[in-house]
Amino acid sequence: MDELPDHLVWDILRKLQKTRDRNSASLSCKRLCSLDNEQRHSLRIGCGLVPAKEALASLCTRFPNLSRVEIIYSGWMSKLGKQLDDNGLLVLTANCHSLTELTLSYCTFITDVGLRYLSSCSKLSSMRLNFTPRITGCGILSLAIGCKKLTSLHLIRCLNVTSVEWLEYLGKLENLEELCIKNCRAIGEGDLMKLGRSWRKIRSLQFEVDANYRYMKVYDRLSVDKWQKQLVPCENLVELSLANCIINPGRGLACILSRCKNLEKLHLDMCVGVRDSDIVGLVQRAKHHLRSISLRVPSDFTLPLLNNITLRLTDESLRAIAQNSSKLESFKISFSDGELPSLFSFTLDGIITLIQSCPIRELTLDHVCSFSDTGMEALCSAQNLEMLELVQCQEVGDEGLILVSQFPRLTGLKLVKCLGISDEGLRPLVGSHKLDLIVVEDCPQVSERGVHGAARMQTHSGPQQTYEII
Repeated sequence: MDELPDHLVWDILRKLQKTRDRNSASLSCKRLCSLDNEQRHSLRIGCGLVPAKEALASLCTRFPNLSRVEIIYSGWMSKLGKQLDDNGLLVLTANCHSLTELTLSYCTFITDVGLRYLSSCSKLSSMRLNFTPRITGCGILSLAIGCKKLTSLHLIRCLNVTSVEWLEYLGKLENLEELCIKNCRAIGEGDLMKLGRSWRKIRSLQFEVDANYRYMKVYDRLSVDKWQKQLVPCENLVELSLANCIINPGRGLACILSRCKNLEKLHLDMCVGVRDSDIVGLVQRAKHHLRSISLRVPSDFTLPLLNNITLRLTDESLRAIAQNSSKLESFKISFSDGELPSLFSFTLDGIITLIQSCPIRELTLDHVCSFSDTGMEALCSAQNLEMLELVQCQEVGDEGLILVSQFPRLTGLKLVKCLGISDEGLRPLVGSHKLDLIVVEDCPQVSERGVHGAARMQTHSGPQQTYEII
């Protein structure tokens, strides 16, 4: 090892992806240990860090070039030792001068003081906070003021972030490219307007409202109405994910949907008020770029605030997607309640039109009551389909499942709670070597024996047990 050139040793270390493998290699000789210490750029720590502050200081000294650090205390209990606190973050900022990405997850002892320490990290570009209950908007504001290069910010279940001055400040900097806000109760749809000019640089937006607090800020009409007066420049937005949001016609988030001309990925999960015109306008503007669409349709049709809004999406949306999305590779339709099929306006004809018009590689149908054996027959002409997932599609029976062997490029199949299929439907696949993967979950008429041999890798699970056969 002593005679090998440095670049060859570095290549060897790069190929060791698992931390335990790298640790074992570094113990084999001093040279590997020294080079590994220089090369190690990422570190993930948590419950095993005892005593936390001293152990972190030692790790920072050993690995002087750390740029990405994850501190995760998922599953922590007091008997595991004291968590890392604000003083630990002070140690981190004093020793990790190359820090660019930091994740704090379930760090319940870290407060705004710790974030103020982090504001001295001039190179910090990505910050992820997941369930840090003592952090408030003041701490995030101090972080934004100090870290001028911050381009990515994730806030997940930060329950005490009640002020949004930091959003306005980040909007003025115009550096933010990725923003994720999930289940932060006090942050509503209208608050996103405060991003202002920063909208022109944002490439990824994930916004999820806590379903239990959906209407907390829906009455903030003044901020929402400003969306109509202010042009929201979303030309660079590539990925948009919205969950449990209120989509008011011509207001708020509806303005974003109508202006995303470079969008590649769209995910709408239980977003109340989405209309056909919203989907049609979006796909017409982004038709040269859309690659993935996921729609989970709500079944709550008793909303007092939206009585005058048409809540259904119909085949008009599917036809628009079929006509304009020539690069669509992934498509998912999910209905929140399969027991109310009469309220869902996607018909089998609309779904088939989309499938036959777009080069879809991955298709997921969840609670889609209209999809039947006729739909499975239509999939025989889907030249690009590689992965099919059916969840509670009760109209699909063995006659439709038998046709899977005729799908041109299918390599993966997942069946979940499909009551109409049995071992008989899988029989043509057994020994055919067509599929690489088949997953069957909670399908009462499909046995472990029926799945055996249907793919190179099979997974069969019932209500009480799971079998994996390779």
